[in-house]
Amino acid sequence: MTLPETHLTVKPEWIDHNGHMNVAFYVFAFDQATYQVYETWGLGSDYPDREQHSIFTIGMNVDYLSEAFQGDPLQVKTQLIDMDHKRIHYLHSMYHATGNQLLARNECLCMNIDLATRRSAPFPASVMALLNPVMAEHRQLAPPGNMGRRLQIRKDGAAAG
Repeated sequence: MTLPETHLTVKPEWIDHNGHMNVAFYVFAFDQATYQVYETWGLGSDYPDREQHSIFTIGMNVDYLSEAFQGDPLQVKTQLIDMDHKRIHYLHSMYHATGNQLLARNECLCMNIDLATRRSAPFPASVMALLNPVMAEHRQLAPPGNMGRRLQIRKDGAAAG
């Protein structure tokens, strides 16, 4: 099974004062992958007009694992981790496209919203018909560890090094 992939290249304007890709542009790149995969999941740009619903991100974690530099080719793979009648939980994994080095991860929890009420609502049948087979396929892959974690500074009594 192959996961959906989005291909990008690090642009000069994505580089910060440290000479590498700025954190905001990691999120931007992940957002580009979201737009692409939403088109195949029935949640794309026509979704609000077609169903009078939209999908809102209600939480995300981003892990920055390695640097990306100007001109680097990026590959973002997206895995649907879980879903129910009105939420999806997915993970983007960003790789250096030529070295296959994992650069970052973006875990997202999103909710379906009825645009008339601005409240959560079940996915329309048309969306469930697209999401259910994706979930059945992606469920065969074990999700990576360290998902759903809480950010914190551990207080374990160890001396600072």
